[in-house]
Amino acid sequence: MHNSSGQVFLADCPTRLAVEVIADKWAVIVLFALSLQPRRPGDLAELIGGISRKVLTQTLRRLQGYGLVERHAYAEAPPRVEYALTELGRTLIEPIEVLTDWARDHGEAIADFQEKNQP
Repeated sequence: MHNSSGQVFLADCPTRLAVEVIADKWAVIVLFALSLQPRRPGDLAELIGGISRKVLTQTLRRLQGYGLVERHAYAEAPPRVEYALTELGRTLIEPIEVLTDWARDHGEAIADFQEKNQP
């Protein structure tokens, strides 16, 4: 990782912050799920296997706090909430697709290595 100022390893470097945001366990998966269309929290929880509602809510709030996701509350009965990517959030879809392709191509090799090297 290199940026033009060469300061990527400093704690307050914006590049480092951006990497920390997407390094969160669920962030990339939630962003990718929202890349297809805006979704309600319940729909996201059903789509994303293994995530609890609590963790999903925390992840969505964190991504919203970084300006990557926006929350839309509709004045309906019953109330309805949807989350969607912001313009900034949409800029992450191409890199996420590249990472997903890499994971699809090499995930089995990683799992095989772990299996062979467990104590």
